[in-house]
Amino acid sequence: MGFTPLAGTRAPVRVWTDPYTIEAQAARQLRNIGTLPWVHGVAVMPDVHFGKGATVGSVIAMRQAVSPAAVGVDIGCGMSAVRTSLTAADLPDDLGPLRSAIEAAIPVGFAMRADAVDPRRIRGLEQGGWDEFWRRFGTLDRKVAQLETRAQRQLGTLGGGNHFIEVCLEQGGPDDGRVWLMLHSGSRNIGKELAERHMAVARGLPHNVELPDRDLAVFLAGTPEMDAYRRDLWWAQEYARRNRAVMLAVLCGVVRDEFPQVGYDEPISCHHNYVAEESYDGVEVLVTRKGAIRAGRGDLGIIPGSMGTGSYIVRGKGNLDAYCSASHGAGRRMSRGQAKRTYSTADLAAQTAGVECRKDAGVVDEIPGAYKDITKVMAQQEDLVEVVAHLKQVVCVKG
Repeated sequence: MGFTPLAGTRAPVRVWTDPYTIEAQAARQLRNIGTLPWVHGVAVMPDVHFGKGATVGSVIAMRQAVSPAAVGVDIGCGMSAVRTSLTAADLPDDLGPLRSAIEAAIPVGFAMRADAVDPRRIRGLEQGGWDEFWRRFGTLDRKVAQLETRAQRQLGTLGGGNHFIEVCLEQGGPDDGRVWLMLHSGSRNIGKELAERHMAVARGLPHNVELPDRDLAVFLAGTPEMDAYRRDLWWAQEYARRNRAVMLAVLCGVVRDEFPQVGYDEPISCHHNYVAEESYDGVEVLVTRKGAIRAGRGDLGIIPGSMGTGSYIVRGKGNLDAYCSASHGAGRRMSRGQAKRTYSTADLAAQTAGVECRKDAGVVDEIPGAYKDITKVMAQQEDLVEVVAHLKQVVCVKG
């Protein structure tokens, strides 16, 4: 498809969807971002929608500055997936017991583990760096010191909202029917606490007083505030990565218990709320991807739809205009409140037919109809990624 420039901004804002379809609040946010003096450029993904401060589905390259709102409160949120040796023929007709086994092994929603994760007791989990990782907790913002035990017990837990665990089947091609495991989660409460504390600090800094939106407040390179944020940010991103690694290893164990013959390929993992140091146009920049994945040439990524529509494994094309990025999913087309007012549990059951999942009022806000059409989103970013595999879920676990 290619991009369309968004008019009326100082820095280039390139949009990978029809700009006229972007909700007014989100378009206003994008123009506000494009006026900031530190912004080198913005790439807007086809799943774009309104968010706090910075738009979800935005990739922002800044010179010597970073905005915590452009990362989001779930620092390091992302996806993990692994292809198995199983096929659809190996799965039983009744997938309810498998869903129950997953829910019993991995805490969901507000639940947490009884004790901290012991990596040595989880088959297939990386063993290195755990002691050093937890020692670094003591260097974080002192206001979260009392949350260490909670953070340890939440490691390896799913959370709620749009986070999920799925068993999927590959669609079409030589591996039609191959079973994949997939999950979506982030840095849990500790990432949110760190993000909100730093966003509050940024809003109070003098250079942010005249911004069009105080939620876009930035930290500047070479300041104590920037150093403190990046220290906590890198830790939270690593926490999110390890959180997904624990869950994926546990999930693989659950499936192995049910199907002892199973084998696993190398897993794929990608953040979609994070910061990276990169270079474009000969300029060193800090790139924030809020609801976007890195899609450098050859990079493998995961772009999920909703709980009834399927997902895509992709390979990046390294499009420099998009700062080597792609969308993180379908993107919401209506708020959670609007979804609950619009749809019923009967609608949810109809739209998730054939998927073993919750179909109660507690997840109506996650109904497929509340999201954009993932096939259209993929069509709008054909110059950003190529599809490696199209997956359709048969089991979906929600918090």
